Amino acid sequence: MQELLREWRGFRLEFGGPFSILLVFFHSFNTHTFFPFSLLQMKRPIRPLLSVFLLIVVCTVLASRVVIRRSSISATLEARPASGIDVLPLPALNETFLTYAAIEIGESDTRRQINDMLEWTHRQGRPRSISSWRQDNHEGTYVRPSRIPVQLMNPRYSALWPEFRQSLRNWVMKKRFQPEIMSELVSLVKGPLDRHYGSVPTNRPYASCAVVGNSGILLKKEYGELIDSHEMVVRLNNARTEGFQRNVGSKTTISFVNSNILHLCSRRPSCFCHPYGENVPMVMYICQAVHFMDFQYCNRTHKAPLVITDARFDTLCSRIVKYYSLKRFVETTGKSLEEWSVAHDGNLFHYSSGMQAIMLALGVCEKVDVFGFGKSVDAKHHYHTNQKAELHLHDYEAEYAFYRDLIEQPEAVPFLRDSKFKIPPVTIYN
Repeated sequence: MQELLREWRGFRLEFGGPFSILLVFFHSFNTHTFFPFSLLQMKRPIRPLLSVFLLIVVCTVLASRVVIRRSSISATLEARPASGIDVLPLPALNETFLTYAAIEIGESDTRRQINDMLEWTHRQGRPRSISSWRQDNHEGTYVRPSRIPVQLMNPRYSALWPEFRQSLRNWVMKKRFQPEIMSELVSLVKGPLDRHYGSVPTNRPYASCAVVGNSGILLKKEYGELIDSHEMVVRLNNARTEGFQRNVGSKTTISFVNSNILHLCSRRPSCFCHPYGENVPMVMYICQAVHFMDFQYCNRTHKAPLVITDARFDTLCSRIVKYYSLKRFVETTGKSLEEWSVAHDGNLFHYSSGMQAIMLALGVCEKVDVFGFGKSVDAKHHYHTNQKAELHLHDYEAEYAFYRDLIEQPEAVPFLRDSKFKIPPVTIYN
């Protein structure tokens, strides 16, 4: 009742119109100033009953008002996030850029070459020279499809063709856009690594991960101890650490490479290519389908696992980088999207190893720290080499824009925002 009385003062201002008339009616009934004389002549026993009736009506309306207001407040609180911060609308994405990013230039040629390799049966027997192939072709006894790379004709690969075709076929079957792949990386990548290191595979991601790039800016800082303190350390493309431990650390959990690096390693006896030791697993992404043969060849002798990234993961990385590259091209040059392919060698355009290594860490880590990404006018391109020029098939500036979004507004990252995957905290050390 006290709460109802507290509502009384502002009630008449808030409920105007008919209800104000009801209040005046009730008040005037007792003061004899509103009703005609005939009403005043009614029997007195009736007047108290009418007063009670009007009082009940007023109390009922006031109580309803309190209930409605409390329900409104409760609904408002439930609609807010637990933190009390209002939900902001997602940043707008350019639909045209999204559409263009989904176009894989040169995909039809790649598919034809893959089909040729899947259908062609390697001829068994003693090694054959290029001249003997030409002679057989002239005699009509053997024809090698033009899209079969010559390197696959090496006799040492003869016994590997069944495994090669099976691996290539499985990879091609998964080559589609499916951003939900990010939620599967713990089982696909961390699972084999856990078994290798003697742990029982779980769905728990690494607590903290360091992705160590190869930029020359690493020589300006001594991050070695900080890098080695992470549960998982990813290094790129076999960049050596010996002699640079104070700057880049010495711990390595994963050697992340592109298949061009593995191809170079496969030329060496027993495919030896282990700058971090033979016990360090290698995760690689496929640049060319023909490199599946190098994978099969090296997999025979590697003591540590060789893990190939899922083709769905590759497709996702490609679209993200291409979106940022298209956006940057239009905004900085003012040119049309149709001119982007010429400027960036559309058939060869690709994400960098560093970009995909960071994407991998996002999927298998609760916290990601990035080192050695970026450039400086007085720093080498790679800390361990004398290379200064960048590769034109990568758009590093576009990738830097992607990294900034990961830190400042992860909800703005295209192709990831519509999936249920939650991007972990990311820190970049310059």
